[in-house]
Amino acid sequence: MSYPKHVMGLDIPTPEPPDEFVVEASKVAEGKMGFIPNILKGYAHVPQRLKNFFATRDELMVSESGLSPLEREMIAVVVSAHNSCFYCLTSHGSKVRQLSGDPTLSERLSMNYRHAGLDDRVRAMLDFAVALTVAPQYIGDDDRAALREAGFSEEDIWDIIEVTAFFNMTNRLAAGTEMIPNEEYHSLAR
Repeated sequence: MSYPKHVMGLDIPTPEPPDEFVVEASKVAEGKMGFIPNILKGYAHVPQRLKNFFATRDELMVSESGLSPLEREMIAVVVSAHNSCFYCLTSHGSKVRQLSGDPTLSERLSMNYRHAGLDDRVRAMLDFAVALTVAPQYIGDDDRAALREAGFSEEDIWDIIEVTAFFNMTNRLAAGTEMIPNEEYHSLAR
C-alpha cells in the first residue's frame, strides 16, 4: 500500500506568484526540516491566515512558560490521539521524539498516556487536557485544583488550557480538510 501523495482533500490552487511570506516560510522549513510541511502548502492560498497561524503556534509552543516545550508537545500528541488526528499525531509525535530523545514516547502517549511511565505532574496535565478535549462542559474547580496540587501555577494552567484548545482547533482543521502529514515526519528522530 502506498503512502497518500495529496496534501489535502480540497483542491485549492496556490496563487501565482506565491505570496512572499509563503515563499520565505517554505525556504525556512526546507532548510530546517528538509521538506515543506503540508500545513504550509495547505494554507498557502490564505497567506495572512498562515502567518497568524504560525505566530499563534510559535507563541504557544516555544515562548516563555512554566511548561517546557516537551510538555506542550505532549499535550499536542495526547489531544490529537483523542481526536484521531493523523496529521498532528505524526508531526507532533516527531517533535516529541526530537525533544525527549526517546524514540517510543510519542507512540506510548498516543496509545495510552496513562501507561507511558510519566511522573504525576505530567500525568495531571494530560488528564486535564483529555478532560477538556472530551467533555469541556464538565471542567470545574476540582479539575483546576488537581493541577494546582500537581504544582502548576495559575499561568501554567492557562497555558495548558490554551495549548489544548489550539490543538483541538488544528485537529478539526486537519480532519475537515483531510490534510496528510508529510511522509518524512515518520522517520524524524528515529
